[in-house]
Amino acid sequence: NVAVKDKEEETKEKQRDAEAEEEVIEEKMVDLNDPALFINRELSLLDFQRRVLEEGLDENNPLLERVKFLAFVGNNLDEFYMVRVAGLKKQVAAGVGDGSADGMTPAEQLAAIRKITLGLMTEAQMSFQNDLVPLLDKQGIHILDYEELTQKQKETADSYFSEVVFPVLTPMAFDPGHPFPHISNLSLNLAVLIRDSSEHFARIKVPGTLPRLVPIKRSSGSVRKDGTVPHHHYFVWLEQVIAANMNSLFPGMEVIESHPFRVTRDADVMIQELEASDLLESIEQGVRQRRFGSVVRVTVNKAMPAHIRSILVENLQMDPNDMYTIAGPLGLSTLMNLYQVDRFDLKDHSFVPSIPASLRGETYDGNIFAAIRRKDILVHHPYDSFVPVVDFLRAAARDPNVYAIKQTLYRTGRDSPIIKALLDAREAGKQVTVLVELKARFDEESNIGWARTMERQGVHVIYGLLGLKTHSKIALV
Repeated sequence: NVAVKDKEEETKEKQRDAEAEEEVIEEKMVDLNDPALFINRELSLLDFQRRVLEEGLDENNPLLERVKFLAFVGNNLDEFYMVRVAGLKKQVAAGVGDGSADGMTPAEQLAAIRKITLGLMTEAQMSFQNDLVPLLDKQGIHILDYEELTQKQKETADSYFSEVVFPVLTPMAFDPGHPFPHISNLSLNLAVLIRDSSEHFARIKVPGTLPRLVPIKRSSGSVRKDGTVPHHHYFVWLEQVIAANMNSLFPGMEVIESHPFRVTRDADVMIQELEASDLLESIEQGVRQRRFGSVVRVTVNKAMPAHIRSILVENLQMDPNDMYTIAGPLGLSTLMNLYQVDRFDLKDHSFVPSIPASLRGETYDGNIFAAIRRKDILVHHPYDSFVPVVDFLRAAARDPNVYAIKQTLYRTGRDSPIIKALLDAREAGKQVTVLVELKARFDEESNIGWARTMERQGVHVIYGLLGLKTHSKIALV
């Protein structure tokens, strides 16, 4: 009996130990649905923009490269608001209160995004004005306000306005007899208050077809120690030139004040693929509607008074929280214009992609198919040149032994050598089939244009696939 009782007690003790061990394991187990384990997608993208901005702040980078990175930040934030923020605002409007995997609701994400992006925009502006502009000035690249111009420079700017800018401008008034004008996406505008017998609000669109930084003068400086003569470049902001010549736009009226503002709209193309009988038509309609999407952000300067802001908020039918106040020029993406200045000493050294050894030198006779027949060739872009890929398709287009070329296209440039090679192949009587991805964001219009051009030449075009986004680049000869 004693032995049996001892055995039972031992069994119970083992059971108690196993249960205690299970409790410890359960305590240590991770809840895979715990929001703390997830990083918010939108805030993660803003972390990336912070890293891009840091490249613009890095004093080790050449000066014009730093300017370029600030332009990247401006452009990336534009796209972020047009797509990501626009999507969150749609969720809020639809009453979606559920949090994402990280636990943040759409409204909470919008609040966090506003705080972070306002900080990014402010820091980028401060870096440009307080750091880069003085450094550029020392290097002979002078970005001036209109008030800083000499009398001769003002005459040059005013002449440019009269001859080039004035014919393009169309002031649009807003009063009981004139509805509030449509403000297109990413457009820079001037909000103007004018007076005759009473006060009126008018809007002037700063033409995007003209350079935002107007070149005033290019002159030579003193001789350097190395014997070279540096050139000085002078620029003034286009909106300031327009504001300085505002009276010519409103003859007989008093211009009280004018203030720049910039609008960002919802540009995300919503494609109901399952209901769209014609994907091409659906994409085209979405691209056209981009200009008329709801307002997701308006940037203004600190000098804009409250009554002008109220007019914008009411007539743009926007949330007052979507107005961002900054000090400095609006739309840093246009700083890419400065990168075109021919000061290569202020840029990174150009990287020249290499050509694989089997496709150059005395051993290569220009026959790319023969070179491939001898051995496989791997080209790794952008370190290796893209030229061999173009040469491969050009050779296929004219080779009598090639019967067909099949190709996927995601993004195509305005003067694409790939498209030209495919059209040459079709002209040579070969069968060409191309899958064009219509949903390449912000390149849909270009892709549609090329697709129709190819169709007219007899190329078989597939307009993407329902439910899928084809991002691969594949050519089969």
